[in-house]
Amino acid sequence: MKETNEMFWASKLHFSIADVSFYNYPYLFGYLFSKGVYAQRSIKGDSFYADYKALLRDTGSMTAEEVVQKHLGVDIRKPAFWSDSVSQVAEQVSQFNALVNDIK
Repeated sequence: MKETNEMFWASKLHFSIADVSFYNYPYLFGYLFSKGVYAQRSIKGDSFYADYKALLRDTGSMTAEEVVQKHLGVDIRKPAFWSDSVSQVAEQVSQFNALVNDIK
């Protein structure tokens, strides 16, 4: 079996076609949705993992709004969920920038 290619993302330019919003929406929604769900880990502590597994079991039979409300007690129609998602991304960008500045 071939090892994971760490540069896979760079060979898939269609992930970032800015001119076709309908194409990128599922990628962006999924990414920010997963970040928002993961943000609940620090809030819920050890109970997060059981809730997360239950959330995953229900994803095929419920809407995103329903599954997060049921298992995490969060309303993804409110800006706070998405703000938590974007905050995680912003932190990663800051870390990246710090690393780049360290090697300059």
